[in-house]
Amino acid sequence: MGDVISSHLDESKREIITARTGEVMGEFGRLYEQQYAVALFNKVRFDIEGGGGPQPQLLHRKIPLENKSIFSGSLFQYLEENKKWRNRFFFVPDSYNINYYDNKAAHDRRLHPKGTINCAGYKVLTSIEQYLDLISNSLPGVKAKMGSSPFLKCATQFPLILWHPYARHYYFCVVTEKEQQKWHAVLQDCVRHTNDGLSEDNKVQTPAFTDAVRLYRQAQRNYGTWEMMCGVPSQILSNLVMEGLLPELRELISPRLKGKLYERQKNWMLISDAVYSLVQGQCQAQYEALLQKCEAACSSLEASMRTDMDQIITSKEHVTNKIRAVVLPKAEKLLKVSIQPYISSILDALMEPTSRGFSEVRDVFFRELVDMSKNTLNEGTKETIAQHMEKISMLAFHPVKMQSCYEKVEQLSLEGLQQRFDVSSPSVFVQRAQILMREQMDDAVYTFEQILHQSLESQATEELCKTIQRCQDRVIKKFDYDSSTVRKRFFREALLQIFIPYMLKQLSPSCASELPRFQELIFEDFSRFILVENIFEEVVLHSVMKDIMMAVKEAAVQRRHNLYRDSIVLSNSDPSLHLLGENPSIDWTGEYGGEQEEVDGTGEDAEGDAEGQGEESHKRRRMKQVVSMIQVEGSPVLPGESCIEVPGVNDIPEEEEEEQEEEEEKDGDGDGDGDGEESSGCKASPPDQNGSASPKSSENPPDLSNGSVLKEEEAKPEEQAEGGVPLRVETATESASALEEKGEGEDSQPMTVVEEQLPSNQEVSEEELPPPPPSEEVPSGATEVVPESTPEAPSDFPPPPQDDSGFQSPTSEGVEGEEEEEAPSPQPAEEHPEKSVGSAQEAETKTSDSETREQ
Repeated sequence: MGDVISSHLDESKREIITARTGEVMGEFGRLYEQQYAVALFNKVRFDIEGGGGPQPQLLHRKIPLENKSIFSGSLFQYLEENKKWRNRFFFVPDSYNINYYDNKAAHDRRLHPKGTINCAGYKVLTSIEQYLDLISNSLPGVKAKMGSSPFLKCATQFPLILWHPYARHYYFCVVTEKEQQKWHAVLQDCVRHTNDGLSEDNKVQTPAFTDAVRLYRQAQRNYGTWEMMCGVPSQILSNLVMEGLLPELRELISPRLKGKLYERQKNWMLISDAVYSLVQGQCQAQYEALLQKCEAACSSLEASMRTDMDQIITSKEHVTNKIRAVVLPKAEKLLKVSIQPYISSILDALMEPTSRGFSEVRDVFFRELVDMSKNTLNEGTKETIAQHMEKISMLAFHPVKMQSCYEKVEQLSLEGLQQRFDVSSPSVFVQRAQILMREQMDDAVYTFEQILHQSLESQATEELCKTIQRCQDRVIKKFDYDSSTVRKRFFREALLQIFIPYMLKQLSPSCASELPRFQELIFEDFSRFILVENIFEEVVLHSVMKDIMMAVKEAAVQRRHNLYRDSIVLSNSDPSLHLLGENPSIDWTGEYGGEQEEVDGTGEDAEGDAEGQGEESHKRRRMKQVVSMIQVEGSPVLPGESCIEVPGVNDIPEEEEEEQEEEEEKDGDGDGDGDGEESSGCKASPPDQNGSASPKSSENPPDLSNGSVLKEEEAKPEEQAEGGVPLRVETATESASALEEKGEGEDSQPMTVVEEQLPSNQEVSEEELPPPPPSEEVPSGATEVVPESTPEAPSDFPPPPQDDSGFQSPTSEGVEGEEEEEAPSPQPAEEHPEKSVGSAQEAETKTSDSETREQ
């Protein structure tokens, strides 16, 4: 691999790369210095004059992912150097940069990661066909065909590929379709987050950077949206350089590439990645030097503009009027002919999927609160609420739960309008809408938890359900208003991004020659803050802004879009609420002492003691994970670190081999006590090593980065085997007596959950368990564990969305306790909301179940 790069990227090619990078950065630096002064002037003027839109009603969390990680688990990764698939452990921190290790033990020991993937600019693919379509355009005149790419033979039928137009490609695969969907959602979230790399909080650097990039591309006759405007500044600048550099290098290098089709494609991708790395390093160094230069002159610029602010504003208005007189007639003519007829159709194409996405955000948030209210009816304690709030607090950053919201917006299509208005792809607008949806969800969750926490401090436990309802109604109303405001602003910005580049492209040839003479009207002292190019664009923007505002205003009247009218303004409707905005995120389990935190801490303390991590184990225990792990390494690693030769697709056991192993375990277990569980804990099949083929993996609480709780659950049946049948008789008798003392019956559903959660290799005959009740009576809290009833074929019955939540509800805690004792025990969190009906009959049923187990 190094020979290919060194032979084709010789000294002359590297000189070309350095020269082209210097040219682009030199021109960009000139534009950036100009736009930096203009952006600084606009910020100071805004600070003095004020302004802005409606005040948001929801609170905004400043550091949403503090002490949180997003996801972790194992994937099979393709190694290009030896053509093997190797099982590796992946960890996604709050930065959304993916770290991967040789195994989970290396991660737990805080070793340096094997590699880090920054997903900015990548696309997540789930089929080889999609990948071959993209790489077929990498070399001119070379087309890839199915079956002609031996350098990438996927070991399973569920691939995951990260594709980039310039950088290295990453190849992964999983064993099940459900696992592929979960990882796809996580990787998409990483791409979405890293693409949004420029912070809007920086009111000078961000607008100066974006305007400089846009003006540079316009000088190259590249108008319209740009898909590669993603990542941090150094990545965006590298994409800007590669846009012109890569075709030049391809003409020089591609004739010298030898070998078959797949070899040439592979070598070209290696060369492209090496060039991209060189360019990015040079762009990073030169941009940092440019930024230091501008920041050094910032104080003197600000002092001069504050002194002459009134004169600068007057001079700018005078020049604007002169330019408007020349440009406006041409702009209005173009607007009438080429823009106005398309405003309504483009707005409808934007509004339909975006409004459905925000509506789905509202529904997901509402369903989570309804589930919490239902479980609060069963056990009205603050500890129960704390357990649910731990699950809800990171809802916006749960890619699996938010996936249904994101999919609504992905239906956005501008087909038929892209070529006319030079819109490269609607993905720019899709990702922006998805980021706004995530922000709105987090604002709603954060506002709800602050209001609820304030109410719980002064409310008695008898009023908990009513308190939740009142807080829910307040937050939903605020969400509806903020959602309307955010969507209208998004529609206006999207329409401007579509129309303005088109208008500038049409007007520039006739107006560009007249602009220099207006520069003479500006005093030299003010010339750094007033640029005729910026004024020209502002005149074009204002010419179309009136029509866009009118179109959005008319759309707000239509009820189907669920938008507030502009005349409805909620200002200071809840002034006391914004006082809570400075509060940090609430540690619910730490403050109210939920059971989930105790279990998590116990498991992780045991793991930390086993590995001797000390303080590092304590820090890791405090970092909670948003999404539950797919893969839990509670069993030995496969021989040879799970290295699989590429042609050996059958080396990775699928479901049939897994079922055969489970049948062998059943035949060898005999009496059905703890031996079967012990064998399953010590023997690991490749699907268990990889992840979601094991039904236990989704039972793991999200706060754990290891399988310690799973190990404890596997150890319990062994202890029960030593105690024998008397333990079961005693537990069942206590359960029946407890029910008689309470005078109220419970459904037989907890026993059904125990039956469905037991793995297939745990020898418990079906005759010992009561028949399952109808599915309509399943409590909301138990729905997360019900799909685990068929571990032999996990992909046959897709679980409900709650199965992927990764958050453990109070009901699942009760299920764990029952599984450890292998007998029903009265768990208040498992009570059905309709438990008052037929309580005496249910108590008799429960007693008969206990007698059956005693026999």
